[in-house]
Parts: sequence; C-alpha cells; structure tokens
Amino acid sequence: MLGYSLRRLLIGSGMLLALSLLTFVLLRLTPGDPIDAYIDPNVPMSPADLAALRTRLGLDQPLPLQYLAWLKQALAGNLGYSIKRFDQPVLDLVLSRVGPTLLLMGSAILIAILGGIAIGVVSAVRRNSLLDVSFSIFALAGISSPAFLSALIGLYVFSVRLRWMPSGGMLTPGANFSIGDLLRHLVLPASLLAIAQAALITRYMRASLLEVLSQDYVRTARAKGVYEFWVITKHALRNALLPVVTLIGSTIGLAIGGAIFIESVFNWPGMGLLLVDAVSARDYPVIMGATLVIGACVIVVNLLTDITYAVIDPRIKVG
Repeated sequence: MLGYSLRRLLIGSGMLLALSLLTFVLLRLTPGDPIDAYIDPNVPMSPADLAALRTRLGLDQPLPLQYLAWLKQALAGNLGYSIKRFDQPVLDLVLSRVGPTLLLMGSAILIAILGGIAIGVVSAVRRNSLLDVSFSIFALAGISSPAFLSALIGLYVFSVRLRWMPSGGMLTPGANFSIGDLLRHLVLPASLLAIAQAALITRYMRASLLEVLSQDYVRTARAKGVYEFWVITKHALRNALLPVVTLIGSTIGLAIGGAIFIESVFNWPGMGLLLVDAVSARDYPVIMGATLVIGACVIVVNLLTDITYAVIDPRIKVG
C-alpha cells in the first residue's frame, strides 16, 4: 500500500506540473497584455517606464523562461504577490480562503453522501413504487440543473421570499462569532452545492444495489430466513457501495466547479470567490496560485479514494 501510494503521489505531481503549465499558457493566450493588469489606466506612463516595468516583472523574457522562473519560485513556496494587493503574498491569500471552502465543500459532500446513499437504498428496496419514481425525478432534476441555477433559485426562494436563511456571507456582520450563526449561513449554500452530487450518488446507489440484490448469495440469505434489514445492510450494502466510493471521489471536481458559483452567489469567502475576483481583476499570480492549490486538493482526494476502495474491497490488490 505504501509503494502504491508513493507511485500515485509521483503521478499526481506530474499532473500538477502539467496543470500549472496549461494554466500558464492559457493565461498568456488571453486577449490583452499582462502588463495592463499592473498599471493604473488613469495614470499615464511613458514607453520607457512601461519597458522598465516589463523588465522588472520578467515579462520581457520568452514564455518558457517566464514559466521556469515561476516554477522555481513555486517549488520554494513563493507564489508571488497579488497584483491588486501588493503587500499580500499569494500563498497567504490562498491559504486564508482554504478553510471556508473546505467547510462548504465538506458539508456539501457529507450531505450528498448521506442523502444520496439513503435515497438510493430506499429507491432500490421500493423499486417501481411511487416513492422510487419521485426520487428518480429528483435525481434527474438534480443532475440536469447547473450549480448557478440552483444557487439563484435557492437564494430567491429561501432568502428573498421566505426569509428563512441569510442571503450571503459566512457570518452576520458586526455580530459575535457563534456556531449557530455559522450554521445558519452554511446550511443553504451547502445544501444547494450538494444537490448535483446527491443526485448522482442516488442513481449509482440504486443501480448498484439492485444488481447486488439479484445475486445468488442474497437469495440464499433470504432463503435461510435472514431478516430483510440484515440482508440489505450486512450482505448487500457493502458490495453495492464499491462503485459509489469511486463516484464520490470523482465528484470532488464537480463540487469544486459548483463551489465557484455557489460562493459567488452567496458571497462566501472561499477559494471560488477568490478565483472569480482574480479573473475579473486579471490578477495572474492569484489565478496561478489558486489553481495550483485546487489541483493539489483534487489529486490528494483521488488518492484517498483509491486507497479507501482497496480497504473496502479486500479483493483489490495494489502492487
């Protein structure tokens, strides 16, 4: 297992390097000159001053040398400084937003896992019933609805019309910190972010459990008089969870994409909002740093998913 994990980490490091290179190239292919993000359009600058600034920032070098210079600093833990916040290191800025994003995504994934598995099990046990049809419609709607649409509808219904939940932010401005206040602000965005993942997990859980319930060992357990509850939970559920575990790992990327929209709509102070603000401001160092950290998180989660899969199914051998 240790050797397998180390090999996966090496592969993940190569993927992270490729991601940084791809992001760097795409940023350079965007319309406009990167130097425009560093200057105030209201302050005139002479061509000599622009050339001096370009030289100081290293933008006069060929693109491969620019990337290698950035990579050397990144490997040393220096991601540069934000363009819009000259005294703010990018690494500190990114790390300050990781906590809120992990809280939002962790809550959403927990809701999606518990809700998706429970609904999928009920749908499989009550196959073709009215309850199963209702849950199938929910899953189809959840898979089909983009995150920004769910966020806007949820904000309008629960915050604007019903006024059950706060309309944005992580805490109430001016109020003392409390867990209850944090949870009030967390429930709605986390639930909306969980919709797509819960819908996918529901569909996979239902299909997987139906397949397992048709196996011979399940029929044998029922023939021996084992209670249906134990047939489902002890004999069928563990094997049915195997493909769902893989799906949970793959939905992390979906959750990150959805978090960008959710954080923007609800003004949640996380990585998604930071990335959107950086793109709007053409803050290239922050975009590179945030993308690198997000990519590293996805790679680590995929590694943990593979290890969990091997632990759940002892038939899986890693070498």
